[in-house]
Amino acid sequence: MIEYVVEHNPDDRILARASQILRNGGLVCFPTETNWVVVADPYNKKGVDKLYQLRHVENTKHFTILCSSFQKAMEIAFIDNSAFSLLKKVIPGSFTFIFEAQKKVTKLLKASRYDHQVGIRFPPKQLCLTFLDRHDEIVISTHITADMLELEETAYIYSALIDDQFGNLIDLILDPGEYEFVGQSTIVDFTTGEPEVIREGAGNPDIFRR
Repeated sequence: MIEYVVEHNPDDRILARASQILRNGGLVCFPTETNWVVVADPYNKKGVDKLYQLRHVENTKHFTILCSSFQKAMEIAFIDNSAFSLLKKVIPGSFTFIFEAQKKVTKLLKASRYDHQVGIRFPPKQLCLTFLDRHDEIVISTHITADMLELEETAYIYSALIDDQFGNLIDLILDPGEYEFVGQSTIVDFTTGEPEVIREGAGNPDIFRR
């Protein structure tokens, strides 16, 4: 099902329904600044399993966790003072940060239990931030690719295509209308104690280079 929303002022009733869908083990889809993502509640095994089913991958593959605040991030990752100081300068933004995972996550997700790592994003777009605030919890996410929809790599992806292909798995799609994407996120790895840029993307990596 597709619900059309206003990016900067989405209907709270729709967000409340989306939040309840996640808590019940369902999947919700919406755009971030980098791509369309599908999210699940990491505390609901049914939802996590559906997310892996959607991508046709084993549950040892990492998916990214979306957070709206440092408080939520620090519940699931070990973030020291130096990392905290750097992150404050760039979030929300087009970055994915890899940290050592807290036990709260390693008990939930097999991928984190395997290597004790977790990937975290603080997406800057208002729809995503508003939804995360309304849901008041982290979500685990994966992105929709053109290949998944049997499209050319440069094809424009819109909600009806996603609904046609995955309507049997995705319970709700939040569509803010026409959307421009900035490209993939910049990935910064903090697991060795010092930030290491392992993929350059839309986020400016210079602050993490010493």
